Amino acid sequence: MFVFLYWTLFLPVSKSSQRFCFSAEMSGLLFFVLMAHTAYGDVSYSFPEEMKRGSVIGNIAKDLGLDVNRLSSRKVRIHTEGNRKRYCDINLNTGELTVAERIDREGLCGKKDSCVIKQELVLENPLQVHHFLLNIEDINDNSPQFKQSVIKFEIQESADKGSRYLLDEAHDADIGMNSVQSYALQNNEHFVLNVLTRANGRKNGELLLNKELNREQQKEISLIVTAVDGGTPPRSGTVVIHVTVLDANDNAPVFSQDVYKVSLPENSPLDTVVVTVSATDADEGQNGEVTFEFGHLSEILLEIFSLDSVSGVIKLTGAIDYEEESSIELPIQAKDGQGLASYSTILIDIVDVNDNAPVIGINSLNTPVPENAFPGTEVGIINVQDRDSENNGQVRCSIQQNVPFKLVPSIKNYYSLVTTGELDRELLSDYNITITATDEGSPPLSSSKNIHLTVADVNDNPPVFQEQSYRAHVQENNKAGSSICSVSATDPDWRQNGTVVYSLLSSDVNGAPVSSFLSVNGDTGVVHAVRSFDYEQMKSLKVLVLARDNGSLLL
Repeated sequence: MFVFLYWTLFLPVSKSSQRFCFSAEMSGLLFFVLMAHTAYGDVSYSFPEEMKRGSVIGNIAKDLGLDVNRLSSRKVRIHTEGNRKRYCDINLNTGELTVAERIDREGLCGKKDSCVIKQELVLENPLQVHHFLLNIEDINDNSPQFKQSVIKFEIQESADKGSRYLLDEAHDADIGMNSVQSYALQNNEHFVLNVLTRANGRKNGELLLNKELNREQQKEISLIVTAVDGGTPPRSGTVVIHVTVLDANDNAPVFSQDVYKVSLPENSPLDTVVVTVSATDADEGQNGEVTFEFGHLSEILLEIFSLDSVSGVIKLTGAIDYEEESSIELPIQAKDGQGLASYSTILIDIVDVNDNAPVIGINSLNTPVPENAFPGTEVGIINVQDRDSENNGQVRCSIQQNVPFKLVPSIKNYYSLVTTGELDRELLSDYNITITATDEGSPPLSSSKNIHLTVADVNDNPPVFQEQSYRAHVQENNKAGSSICSVSATDPDWRQNGTVVYSLLSSDVNGAPVSSFLSVNGDTGVVHAVRSFDYEQMKSLKVLVLARDNGSLLL
């Protein structure tokens, strides 16, 4: 007796049905993306410099209307541009901004009236970027200081009453009322002090001869000048004025310009001549010999610029960086051989050069990406920064062709990496995406960053039999449990989604269940006879075998 076996295949729900069922979910995702791209207003906080670490600046969560309970889940963080320091932290439990490190207004902003630090508060899920400003207020933590501890004058005894002798200004790193507000002169019979306020608001003193000198009576005079700031309590600094009484020097040097204005490209080579200053003195001999020197300069500027005291040539001796300082002011004075002086100012406008390549940052990356992700799904957030200014800091961001992803501009300097088409893990299971950022400088600078994305499997493929039907021949009187034939089906999905399990479809044969005649091994697909067959009773038998995978059925 021979047995005829016929096999049939049952298919799961089609891919088109899956796509329809996910449409409602995708509409919710699109709404999420639009909400993530909404612009939000800025807030600002003003507080004094030198606050202790951990001091509370303000509650930014309350000020921005953020849910404190969701700060951790939304990965709230303080973001700073480029290599700048992060001066504050956020307490994820309370939403309070706290001081992260010592803030020295003078070190940050020098003598600028306003000292503002720009910061960004970044939240995810959905993406939000809030800009906030830290306005650092000055405290009176610096005392006035004179450039020298002793100022020497050599004054002709023939000097007329009312002759003026300019003093070096006292420097106070603080600003506003905390800077130098007044000068005082020790009581004496020959000089009074006159305080001058210059166009830029700075004050310096000048000695006014109130009584003629007599070298034969007194060859040397020592005075003390005190500079006082306007802080509470006030701070002060002193300088000793040493006057040597000589014979006639009645003309001070005169600069060729009151202000020298210069443009200097950043990254200029060392020994570049910045400017040459000149001054003339109507006196003759030693009284008319003019030398130059800088006014009060910080240690940093003294390392960047040098001055030839005789020729007046100022050269570059260190690096200048537009991104650190866009303009520099150099006070300079000319003195004759007897100490009479005049002042001028050099204003240097630093010209930006395209010397910073864009920096690409990956703020978040959602990988693996499900292969059934709908086109437009956001899988990553990219941030691009360029420290240069104007066109040199304008950045275009792109990715290479022939990948189902694109960059969508979002909030300033942010891009969303989204899918542009359907993914199929069975065709391509991972992507290496190269992001390139190029600025608009001349010549342009660019940088690249590679992102590796993997595609997660979903159960979107049914098992497929290698043959549409199988025929097997069995000798009658066979032994129960003997192997009759083997069936095989494959599934391209991954792991349990691609693991095939075999079973007999329930049916009746001659009034008896098919399971009383045959069985199939669920793992191997081998079909066995459950009992011995008799050709005279049954010449053929048709059964249906079902192959299914172990994945979750897509709905």
